[in-house]
Amino acid sequence: MIDSLIVFAASLLIGAVGIYAGAKVVVDAEDYTYAIVTALIGAVVWAIVGFFFGWIPLLGPLLVFVAYLAVINTRYPGGWVDAAAITIIAWVSVLVVLYVLALVGVTGFEAVGVPGV
Repeated sequence: MIDSLIVFAASLLIGAVGIYAGAKVVVDAEDYTYAIVTALIGAVVWAIVGFFFGWIPLLGPLLVFVAYLAVINTRYPGGWVDAAAITIIAWVSVLVVLYVLALVGVTGFEAVGVPGV
């Protein structure tokens, strides 16, 4: 149980790094704690919407992604385009961080708070 909590916390912090990087580039936000909370809310919303609608072919994953974008859009200034830009930058930056950490054997290739990673 403790191992699972440690993995969750580490993954959440890595996911928050991605959101922080995206928000810094797109809307010049500089609060990492805010990014952690956003990653946690995004992960919860992703899980709930995915549970109820994720099974619907084509529409389900789209609804889940739009729900995640809505979290980013609500938490950061700007509109849907800025939210999408933050999400794309977050996804790419988390991939880079996880790739480097996996290369040195520190972690697996997954993160909480950024979908698809």
